[in-house]
Amino acid sequence: MGDDGRAAERGEMVAWTIEARGIRDPAVIAAMRSVPREAFVPASIAGEAYADHPLPIGSGQTISQPYIVALTAEAARLTAGDRVLDVGTGSGYAAAVYAHIAREVVSVEVVPELADRARAALAAAGVGNVRVVTGDGTLGVPENAPYDAILAAAAGPGIPEPWIGQLAQGGRIVMPLERGDGWQQLVRATLGDDGLEVAELGGVRFVPLIGEHGIRPS
Repeated sequence: MGDDGRAAERGEMVAWTIEARGIRDPAVIAAMRSVPREAFVPASIAGEAYADHPLPIGSGQTISQPYIVALTAEAARLTAGDRVLDVGTGSGYAAAVYAHIAREVVSVEVVPELADRARAALAAAGVGNVRVVTGDGTLGVPENAPYDAILAAAAGPGIPEPWIGQLAQGGRIVMPLERGDGWQQLVRATLGDDGLEVAELGGVRFVPLIGEHGIRPS
């Protein structure tokens, strides 16, 4: 399929699975219309790139469904001047979406093979304002702090303490939290004068947040 066909698919995906489900931020919608999801999935399943569900990307991981990426970006209230920490690079797709809106994205991935693939995919897609770091995302990336937004594509038992220390005043953390019995809640935590103010955004399903301040690997 040519570029025009892919662009048409993206447009339909945004209309039917993003805007129709309540996403209104014009910057998020523009990013979802612009970033080629097919560039971030294995070639064997590129034909499914605009289906609104996760897809396998290897190493036991998935690329998040488009709606969840859009929901996270909108919940984070991203602006053009923001520095973003993206935890759980995976394929690099979400980082590319955030980078379309924000000034700079630092994306951290614990699986070296996925980090390498994401770097290659981002470069091939012409995304120049994302830096992929291999390591424990629950520790953040302190040398690039503070961050205006910290966004996680994996669920942990609580908000990692290092992230709070690396968040700018007024900054937002958007992540899923484990609530027991296999249930997860997407939250936005905003750093104000009196600490974190947490808002619940709805039930979700993500892979575990692996790391020192998340779920320790067995």
